[in-house]
Amino acid sequence: MNLSLDNKVALVTGASRGIGQAIAMGLARSGADIIVASRKIADLEKVAVEIKKMGRKCLPVAAHIGRIEEINNLIDKVMHEFGKIDILINNAATNPSMASAMDIDDRAWDSIMNLNLKGLFFLSQAVARIMKEKGGGKIINVASVAGITPDILPVYSISKAAVIMATKVMAQQWAIHNIRVNAIAPGLTKTRFSEALWKNQDILNIAMSRTPLGRPAEPEEMVGAVIYLASDASSYVTGQVLAIDGGMTI
Repeated sequence: MNLSLDNKVALVTGASRGIGQAIAMGLARSGADIIVASRKIADLEKVAVEIKKMGRKCLPVAAHIGRIEEINNLIDKVMHEFGKIDILINNAATNPSMASAMDIDDRAWDSIMNLNLKGLFFLSQAVARIMKEKGGGKIINVASVAGITPDILPVYSISKAAVIMATKVMAQQWAIHNIRVNAIAPGLTKTRFSEALWKNQDILNIAMSRTPLGRPAEPEEMVGAVIYLASDASSYVTGQVLAIDGGMTI
């Protein structure tokens, strides 16, 4: 079983902190050169410094994945620097509202769907075209258990359910090009992105009452599954969603 990512180039979105940063660091430790992307270059440069200390190449690129022109600019920079993309990790996401399904407005809906779904799909499409010409590759989408069973973030849940279906559609349509597409579905994870949930004791108590392991995840606990899905060890795995949720979806 080959878990090495030597000579691979991996693009990780939402990589300035949290799950995205942990994944970028983990892929680098497994031998990959890394492109880290998010909206703020200063945060990315800090991650790039740590990756370069491992002896890996790292290109930080500021990009809003919800904007097609910035996706195109990101792809151009990656191809100029590396000439290929072997692995894509679609981690960038947003949830600007805690409003209920009765109260959320169309601006919040558009913000969530534009980044979580539209940006993910069209970045994947652009990368898949490169992978097709290079003989294949791996795309890993970061969904959520909220896309499997609804929680208190209604439109976020809808967007992540759509990510799961996008994963299956891409896997089915792009398998002919040796592109394997899978997803992970994290449970509640202790990141800045989700701190409004896990720092609220009432919400945390409810979430943990549904979680057999009885605690939130740490970002680093997502890394092993991603390395498996990014490596040749998962060569016959595509269209799958792996819940990393402490048993929440049992």
